[in-house]
This record gives sequence, C-alpha cells and structure tokens, in this order.
Amino acid sequence: MELYLDLHSQPCRSVFLFAKAVGIPFEVKLVEISKGQQYTDEFGQLSIIRKVPVMKDGSFVLTESTAILKYLVQKHASSVADHWFPAELQQRARVNEYLSWQHMNLRAHGSKVFLLKSMFPIIMGSEVPKEKMCAAVEDLNQSLQMLEEKFLQSKPFIIGDKISLADLVAIVEIVQPVGAGVDVFVGRPKLSAWRDRVKKAIGEKLFDEGHEAIMAVSGLMEKMKSSDELEMLKQKFKKLFS
Repeated sequence: MELYLDLHSQPCRSVFLFAKAVGIPFEVKLVEISKGQQYTDEFGQLSIIRKVPVMKDGSFVLTESTAILKYLVQKHASSVADHWFPAELQQRARVNEYLSWQHMNLRAHGSKVFLLKSMFPIIMGSEVPKEKMCAAVEDLNQSLQMLEEKFLQSKPFIIGDKISLADLVAIVEIVQPVGAGVDVFVGRPKLSAWRDRVKKAIGEKLFDEGHEAIMAVSGLMEKMKSSDELEMLKQKFKKLFS
C-alpha cells in the first residue's frame, strides 16, 4: 500500500499516525504541497482532486483522510482494536458525529489561524491586520470550547475511556496552530490533559515523529520566500483572505 503524504498537512498526519500506530505496512510517497507537486501531471493521473492524502492499495485509489481511515479500520478489522472505530452502533455514531462536525469548525478555524500566523506575512509581504487575526483566534477559541464542552466533557477521550479516530483527527488539527506559535493549550488544563492521554495512546515517539515537520514549519516558510510557487500562492491567499 502506498500513502501519498505531506506531513505539514493535518489530514496526512492522521492517516500516517494511525497506520503506524496499528502496524499497517505502507510506503510513503512524499508530495510537497509547498512546491506545488500536487499539480504535476503525474499526481493528476493518480487523483484529479489534487489533494493529499491519497491511498493506493493495489489498483484501488482512495482520497479524503476520513474515508482512508475508515477503509483501513475495516480492511484490517482482525488486527485493529475496536476502540478506534467501534462496531457498536451508538459509539460509532459518536465518532462519525465528531468527524462530521470538525471539518467546518475546528479544522477550518485552526487552519486559518495557522495560515494567517505562519504564511500570510511571507506570501503577502505584510503583517496580518490585527482585527483579522483576532477574529480568527476567537473563532478557533469557540471551536476549542465546543470540543471540550460538547465532545470531550469529563471523559478521558471523545467517546469514552479509549482513543478513537475522533481523538486522532482532533489532535492533528489542534497542533497545527501550535506549530505557528499559537499555543492553544495554555490556560486549558482539560485540553492539555487530553492531549497527553492521546500522545500516550498513540505513542509519544510516534506522535513527535508525525508532528516534527509542522513544529519546524518556520524553516519551510523561509524556503518559500524564494520559491517559484510564491506568486501562485499569493493569488490563492488573495482569494482566501481578501
């Protein structure tokens, strides 16, 4: 099985960490988004969507991280522990509930803070307007509050006593703005304790391996200053943040 990944991407990290954590063998095919490698003809033949992650299992090609995660759980059901995506109807529904909610909430707001804080100044050549940054952080804070109050509550993990795909997908999104210098765990003891439990459940060494690239993202930003893709990225940013 081949996984086309860029570990600066949250969805890519979720697939990478899950496959590694449960012992599913795979070969990494690196796709560097910052270099525009997703727009090459070769990658386009693999996926017309031109986004990562992409899984290639024999001749079967699958896109979208949550679809890939569920596929891997079901294909390897005999060896993957049930708690990742429980067979019990209501517990599985809770995982799906979180996965459905997060995309337009925690993912959207965490990604925006990350892009504004780490990439906007380099790509656009100016600092982010203060009111725009404050609004983005406030949206993220509201999503984090919802994660704590609605999904986590007083439980060790989102659906109970053990880690699930919901926790995995949540943690990679929350670490994204941390990589840009916005430590969302400060002043949130419940969230911090949950993060520590997730790290332990995944394996701290593996967790750090999966997040090494995003925690060193400042180096990537410096390289982008002289990138041939800078103008293309500038046009995309104008559409996103105009």
